[in-house]
Amino acid sequence: MDDRRLGAALRALRVQHGWRQLEVAGKARVSHATVSRLERGGAGAIDVDRIRAVAEALGIGIDLVPRWDGGDLWQLLDASHAALQEEVARMLRATPGWIFAPEVSFSVFGERGAIDILAWHELTGALLVIELKSRLVDLQDLLGSVDRKVRLADRVARDRGWRVRSKSAWVILVESTTNRRRVDGHATVLRAAFPHDGVAMRRWLRQPGAAVRGLSFLPLRHGASSTRPGGKTRRVRQPRVVPS
Repeated sequence: MDDRRLGAALRALRVQHGWRQLEVAGKARVSHATVSRLERGGAGAIDVDRIRAVAEALGIGIDLVPRWDGGDLWQLLDASHAALQEEVARMLRATPGWIFAPEVSFSVFGERGAIDILAWHELTGALLVIELKSRLVDLQDLLGSVDRKVRLADRVARDRGWRVRSKSAWVILVESTTNRRRVDGHATVLRAAFPHDGVAMRRWLRQPGAAVRGLSFLPLRHGASSTRPGGKTRRVRQPRVVPS
């Protein structure tokens, strides 16, 4: 984010609206000093929430774009997401009775999106919305996204000819120290929203019953050598054999 360009854009829109800095501060519920500092290119000293509040008051959307020196960050995250999707697909394929489809897009009454994996158990009519996350970034976004997809899932399933009797949700995160730490930091909220763990969800998967909601971690498979971020290969040394 270019602080000076952001400040110039904020000031230009404020002037176009005919507002004073005090008026913008009131609309954004921040101090006058915050608006003044932003317009002078001082965004680096202001937290993101206040920057967004001022921008939204002026009708500007703020997107944070992460950059990484190791290469294409989105390609790395997409690769982790694809690997996670493959692991879950193997698990569903190995569990009798389930029919599933990956990346199911929907558009219902103007609400659009995609379900990472939508699974249906033909015998019981249980419908399962699976949300896959390589990284847990935004808690509120996760909760809102899962609720919306579960709410609309039966309409999506009906288009596929699936008769739904119950709707469940399962959030699966890549096993990592960062994800563990973030889940621990929001443990009360997450466990209230997703009370079942991975063991309970796998048990339910074998014998689907009443609607459930779960959250668990899944480690990705690695071979003898793996690729680190940035494309560097980590070599695994073979044990040296000493002749007797």
